Amino acid sequence: MKAHDGMYIDGAWRPSAGRDRIEVVNPADEQVIAGVPAGAAEDVDAAVRAARKAFPAWAATPPVERAALIGALRDVLLARKGEIAETITDELGSPLGFATAVHVGAPIAVASSYAELASSYAFEERIGNSTVLLEPVGVVGAITPWNYPLHQIVAKVAPALAAGCTLVLKPAEGTPLTAQLFAEAVHEAGIPAGVFNLVTGTGPVAGQALAAHEGVDLVSFTGSTAVGKQIGATAGAAVKRVALELGGKSANVILPGADLAKAVAVGVGHVMNNSGQSCNALTRMLVHRDQYEEAVSLAAAAVADYPTGDPREAGTRVGPVVNAKQHERVRGYIARGVEEGARLVAGGPDAPHAQGYFVAPTVFADVTPDMTIAQEEIFGPVLSILPYEDEEDALRIANGTVYGLGGAVWAEDEATAVAFARRMDTGQVDINGGRFNVLAPFGGYKQSGVGRELGPHGLAEYLQTKSLQF
Repeated sequence: MKAHDGMYIDGAWRPSAGRDRIEVVNPADEQVIAGVPAGAAEDVDAAVRAARKAFPAWAATPPVERAALIGALRDVLLARKGEIAETITDELGSPLGFATAVHVGAPIAVASSYAELASSYAFEERIGNSTVLLEPVGVVGAITPWNYPLHQIVAKVAPALAAGCTLVLKPAEGTPLTAQLFAEAVHEAGIPAGVFNLVTGTGPVAGQALAAHEGVDLVSFTGSTAVGKQIGATAGAAVKRVALELGGKSANVILPGADLAKAVAVGVGHVMNNSGQSCNALTRMLVHRDQYEEAVSLAAAAVADYPTGDPREAGTRVGPVVNAKQHERVRGYIARGVEEGARLVAGGPDAPHAQGYFVAPTVFADVTPDMTIAQEEIFGPVLSILPYEDEEDALRIANGTVYGLGGAVWAEDEATAVAFARRMDTGQVDINGGRFNVLAPFGGYKQSGVGRELGPHGLAEYLQTKSLQF
């Protein structure tokens, strides 16, 4: 597996100032496939200085020219789609078909959206006797997770570039090869030196150095709520802006009269895709007590359509989780669910394969809102089904966690579903199976984060406002 033995700083690959290494392990067979340098604080400093040097010229670049370069980046990603998908399969464990369609297809669509937005966005407007200017915030420190390694990079880099910001990216330790391929694409697209910089490394060293660096104006982080709180505290001490996309425990509410079979099938698939490693996964399915046992039976049957196996084989729909730590964590949550009295109707804590970090797709019934598996983010292929008595009870359960990232409502008619969704404390709700929209704002309420990604709202995160009075 090809890997760069350095950092991409100021338009070139340079040796790291540190000596530590990060091993990249294929979670399907537990074999080391590559190694990358674990960056030191000196690497972060060099990258930030390069970004600061490049900022004035990039911020002054006309939006239409920035748009053209984002379009060129999109074209390179499209041309290398197969290579990137295979890399994501090897370092994350995502089934190759899902990696191609979602892990690479979605960020290509996002890049396209910002190529269009950059040239059409109103960066200034007239209000009364004032001209209001929307200007780039400056240097962005982007810290991305491993679960959607390319999508989360593009969801930060593309709007920042469109806004006129320069960046330093610190990707997750588990999936640095995808980030290196992205840096190659940036270089091939002709984006000027220093506008985008890449430092691989660990969170406690490179991530902390980036969040705390005085030359960074905004920190955009996607990851756990616990780490998000730390980054928020670090940035707050320096009065530095943050955009935080954090954890979730999303509710899939099936109201009486909805198409139960479809709602259950879609809900199960939403949890099993990407091995459950999605922050907005619909991990809590809420069903009226009168239809509860039917829904449980449907869910248990639907899981059979999600076999685990080699992610490079065509029939595999659920690959391994990302690493050994996550493997033990998810299986520990499943064991906790059994201990607390939930009824196991599919799967369980036993590993389905002797090798690889596989978790059996698991469905729990008789889950109560106070159980650990109903409150904490598991980040694995684990579904909890909870009964409710009436709509008010369903709303109480749906809103009864510290999170508020995603959700879904199924009802007999759209108006009923929308009325319920309006009362949910969450940032995004799918109505009767509504499709993901790369132009719609994505982000959370409560401890699911601060700020929004995607579309014009995502672009606005990287802008600051100035008014001129006449």
